[in-house]
Amino acid sequence: MKDLKAHTEKVFACHGLGQTLLFSLLSLLFVFESAAASGQGAAESRVVGYYPGWGIYDRGFEVADLPHEKLTHINYAFANLVNGECALGDPWADVDRHLPGDPWSGPGSDAPFFGNFRQLQLLKEESPGLQTLISVGGWTWSGNFSDAALTPASRERFATSCADFMQTYGFDGLDIDWEYPGGGGLAGNTVRPEDPQNFTLLLQAIRDELDERGATAGRHYLLTIAAPAGAEKIENLEVDQIYPLLDFINVMTYDLNGAWSPVSNFNAPLYPSPGDPTSPPGDTAHGAIQNYLGEGVPAQKLVLGVPFYGRGVDGVASQNQGLFQPFTGIPLGTWDTAGGSATGMFDYADLALHYLGQPGVVAYRDEVSGVPWLHDSARGLFISYDDPLSLALKKEYVLSNGLGGVMIWEMSSDLDDQLIDALLSGDPPPAVPGLSPGSLVLLGLLLGGIGLWSPALGQALRS
Repeated sequence: MKDLKAHTEKVFACHGLGQTLLFSLLSLLFVFESAAASGQGAAESRVVGYYPGWGIYDRGFEVADLPHEKLTHINYAFANLVNGECALGDPWADVDRHLPGDPWSGPGSDAPFFGNFRQLQLLKEESPGLQTLISVGGWTWSGNFSDAALTPASRERFATSCADFMQTYGFDGLDIDWEYPGGGGLAGNTVRPEDPQNFTLLLQAIRDELDERGATAGRHYLLTIAAPAGAEKIENLEVDQIYPLLDFINVMTYDLNGAWSPVSNFNAPLYPSPGDPTSPPGDTAHGAIQNYLGEGVPAQKLVLGVPFYGRGVDGVASQNQGLFQPFTGIPLGTWDTAGGSATGMFDYADLALHYLGQPGVVAYRDEVSGVPWLHDSARGLFISYDDPLSLALKKEYVLSNGLGGVMIWEMSSDLDDQLIDALLSGDPPPAVPGLSPGSLVLLGLLLGGIGLWSPALGQALRS
């Protein structure tokens, strides 16, 4: 390996590759060298897909529609937090609804629950090793976390109730989605100055409860969190104390810009764009990951969040193809209704079918930040989104930095598995701007055929 590294350095120097790219590619080689030496392959690579419990309604997206054979973990969104305890978010959808093939539900039935939770159990029967987690809270239901984390008694109550919930409904772990300790979430959430410290104590209480039950059951129960990407919110976490308690951290590297931003900007940029006029420049996926790494989090515990949706704004002028421009409003998103609240959120499937390639809609790509956007100058519509190419770049970022995988928000928004297949593909990576043809050939030889996860790994990837 030492000779290969030396040879690679000489070849890269001949082609004028930058030091950053050199180190990234060498890091990738080290990752695979270590994996090969240990015989573990990509055992720590994860494909975590969030399933929205409300997917059964307007979207018509059932649990059975999940490409479960392509996932290592399914996070079910969400359980609520009521009176300090985990509670069903939508009882009818979660456990009551009968689907074709469900057994009868009278006395003596062998099915303790129905609905989406039973469907998750059936998926696990089809894909042994697939793990499911119940995600607690989320943007809408984070208002009571501060109370639950406040005292030793309230923390114990929460931990016990959530562990009960997990075991009752057959989940393999808990995913805590407090948005956010110390503030920055939905208006009206209870917020206290001591939230950051209490969050650590809450996670410790949950970890202790899960470990105790795991020892009795002869297994390990997972504990993860959905963690912020914004620098200010990361500062509110005791990162160095939290990460040892967690199996992995899903970093929400999306919603970095939107209708709250001063100008039209990228939803989930991988790197900062030099054209970004905001001061200081906005957050990026790379910046968030480096922030956590700088706090001592092992790379394998960091899971990069990727969006299967885009964010848009209205009233955007044509200057700079609509990018980094003032805007006047928020358009109706994919599932918004006329007369209701506009979110400006667009499923990738909606964008691919009804926007991209349509008259007046022009797609552009920022080669530095690594993500595309579209602009309809006649309508003044701007939408930042991710597509197969940008996700292929993010896949390469995960590999080159030795991260623990990807997390997807959320699974109902894909079109014929185009996006998830871009994350799993072993095809050569997309062209890197600024490289000579010879360098691109070398890059293809080094990275071509290396996917995050291949079907051949199957069972080994589900950890």
